[in-house]
Amino acid sequence: MDPVILSRLQFALATIVHFFFVPLTIGLSFFTAWMELKYVRTGDEGYKKQAKFWGRIFLINFVLGVVTGIALEFQFGTNWANYSKYVGDIFGSLLAIEATVSFFLESTFIAIWAFGWEKIPKKLHCVSIWLVAFASTISALWILLANGFMQNPVGYVEVDGVAKLASFTDVLTNTYGWHMYVHTVCGAFVLASFLIMGVCAWHFFVGRNVAFFHTAFKVAAGFGLIFTIGSALAGHQLGQVTAEIQPTKFAAMESVWKTEPSTPMYLLTIPNITEEGNLVQALPVPGGLSFLATNSFDQTVRGFDQLPADERPPVFPVFASFRIMVALGCLLLLVAIVSYVIKGFVPSLGWGLWVYIILIPVPYLAAELGWMVTELGRQPWVVYGLMRTADAGSPPVAWYQVLGTLGAMAAIYGVISITGFILMIKAAVAGPDNQAEHYA
Repeated sequence: MDPVILSRLQFALATIVHFFFVPLTIGLSFFTAWMELKYVRTGDEGYKKQAKFWGRIFLINFVLGVVTGIALEFQFGTNWANYSKYVGDIFGSLLAIEATVSFFLESTFIAIWAFGWEKIPKKLHCVSIWLVAFASTISALWILLANGFMQNPVGYVEVDGVAKLASFTDVLTNTYGWHMYVHTVCGAFVLASFLIMGVCAWHFFVGRNVAFFHTAFKVAAGFGLIFTIGSALAGHQLGQVTAEIQPTKFAAMESVWKTEPSTPMYLLTIPNITEEGNLVQALPVPGGLSFLATNSFDQTVRGFDQLPADERPPVFPVFASFRIMVALGCLLLLVAIVSYVIKGFVPSLGWGLWVYIILIPVPYLAAELGWMVTELGRQPWVVYGLMRTADAGSPPVAWYQVLGTLGAMAAIYGVISITGFILMIKAAVAGPDNQAEHYA
């Protein structure tokens, strides 16, 4: 068994589980902050109640995100020593800033917010949750800029086989990293909005605290509409950057095998797994793919026939993940539009409320699929064009050692995730009248 393959599976497991909690931390922190700001500005105790209820779910989710994220950084040293040695000068600085600035700011003020009810002035208390919200978003920026270097290495020079930081400005302004960041943050707000609407729908269905949750639903519907549109636009821009910087990934996303001018987009495509080409390729839109990639119907999109065969990512997983992600995004956009239009009488939908409850996992799935496209599509490179994944592991680590830690991590992460989701579900179902006055 290949220890690099097992290490990839281990890192993928940790990343997938960790990213169940990251987007909700970002989206729900701002929603909670907004509710508390409304309380401070109006003096309406209902908004204070909103901030406490949604803040309870946020706190549980935040703790789970911290716990599941710790193991990720340790793996750079244990499983990916060659990678760490190669990019440590660049990657390490970004992670250090994320930890010492964003995470510490977030952790400090979340404690002030959680334990500071009625103990500090309400304006200062409100400032603390806004600092938490901004810190969580800035934390994501540093992580995505680090990942952006893996996707589009800039601002470096290679010295003695090691990438050395040459321009921190270039790293901070990495086009790929910023487009990933905007798309990811928009997706986080979408995820939080649909979770909030789903929780509200449950309480509408059982007939408890209807007025309280109707207020939350209307705010979430507005957030959802704005950020599903924003996510779609940001995703389109990221796709165009991908076509320019990572043509192999873009070719896999669309299963493009033949380079031709005014590249058509086929509405029905099924890649052929065993042979080069597509098993099904029908319903072409002339120049459609060229337009999506370049904003021009006349440009040529490179297919695999003009790209090195040994640099192709696994086509079918990337293609399928991308198509399903886009389909789910379109579904969420449609529901967001309808929800905003009918938000005034949503509580009376009866069994139709189950649509919102069933949709709660959909943004999670879309987010995870997006990361599959991002990471699988970069293969076989760990740093695109510079270092192959096969060369990035830790040579002294044997396959049975990685397999053992993979099994242990799967068990531990499984227990943590199940426990966390149970706690969040219990908090959500309990409603605002059954919440603890203080959070411990």
